[in-house]
Amino acid sequence: MLKQRPTINQIFRENGEIYRQKYPQTPLPQLKVMRSIEICRTDEIGARIERCDNCSHTVILNNSCRNRHCPQCQNSKKEEWIAQREKEVIPVTYFHVVFTVPDILNEIIWKNKKIMFDLMFRMSKETLLSIAAEDKYFGADIGFFGILHSWGQKLNKHSHIHCVVPGGGFSKKNGKWIHVPYDYFAPFKVIKARYKMLFLENLKELNKSGKLYLKGTKYEQSGSIQKLIDKLFTKEWVVYLKESFKNSNSVIEYLSRYTHKIAISNHRIVSADDDFVEFKYRDYKDGNKQKTDRMDKLEFMCKFLSHTVPHRYVRIRYFGIFSHRNKSKSLELCRKMYDILESINSKPSDWREILIKKTGVDYSVCPECGKGHLVFEKVIPGKYRAPP
Repeated sequence: MLKQRPTINQIFRENGEIYRQKYPQTPLPQLKVMRSIEICRTDEIGARIERCDNCSHTVILNNSCRNRHCPQCQNSKKEEWIAQREKEVIPVTYFHVVFTVPDILNEIIWKNKKIMFDLMFRMSKETLLSIAAEDKYFGADIGFFGILHSWGQKLNKHSHIHCVVPGGGFSKKNGKWIHVPYDYFAPFKVIKARYKMLFLENLKELNKSGKLYLKGTKYEQSGSIQKLIDKLFTKEWVVYLKESFKNSNSVIEYLSRYTHKIAISNHRIVSADDDFVEFKYRDYKDGNKQKTDRMDKLEFMCKFLSHTVPHRYVRIRYFGIFSHRNKSKSLELCRKMYDILESINSKPSDWREILIKKTGVDYSVCPECGKGHLVFEKVIPGKYRAPP
């Protein structure tokens, strides 16, 4: 019999109390994430009973914590997102652009997560929208969405935004929807240079306005941030313009890898003994080879929790003509051009239909008789009550 691999939830259940005792100053948002991961799909948060309408066989299904940092709670959200986005796909080339920031900014970012993540989103937006609007590059109003990640493969700090840019937009000058040639959106060097310039100019303004919290960092002294900005102007920044997609239907499935991703998922955990966690990672500096790393359990938990996003922070954002305010009108124009009948207002399938489509299995069928369907009967209340 194959030995079952350990999960992140199991690691937190077994070591959560030890971690809290060793790190009593752990921030409240991280403590809440810990607690959610520990009690997910346990009796602590209750369950529901479903009974077969044919043979009366009963099944107890434990509730999920639904925390967006929990590895057990992301698949259903991801599939719902895919179902909705598939109804919004337009038949044009798609481009995958990744905006990163130099590692030297990590200390400032982690002290000012919300402000700095917002800055990354805004500068990504301004870079792409301004370049696309210029006649010499594209000459149209475009729309796209961005996804924030704060981690690298080894749980290191690596903030970056994945942007999915359809190669089509509305040209006010020509009064019609236009699209770019396949494999070309805009000059790569122009995108990189403009992003760096906009980011550093706005970082300078944030510092001048006193909005950055720098206490306890090496940039606490007056003038330190300006020296850092001067240094960053001379530094090479990394912006990726990844592969484009010939088949617009494949882009959503591809991007679902990024949308509801967390710092590390269960399938990458190899083993967890008394003191260490061993996990798989991709070494991008060594030809994208798959390797394993071994890390102390408490260090592993600490790094995992460091990627907790601020409360209610939105990690997936829509910009330009695909922003929520403009999306309906812009997609309607595009559909008229391509003679697409499906409406943006059509609702995605419910979770059972999504699950059947994804797995080919109808989990509502009774596992005992194989004829009836499981029907909700009652709720088993949980023992856990969240603090006010």
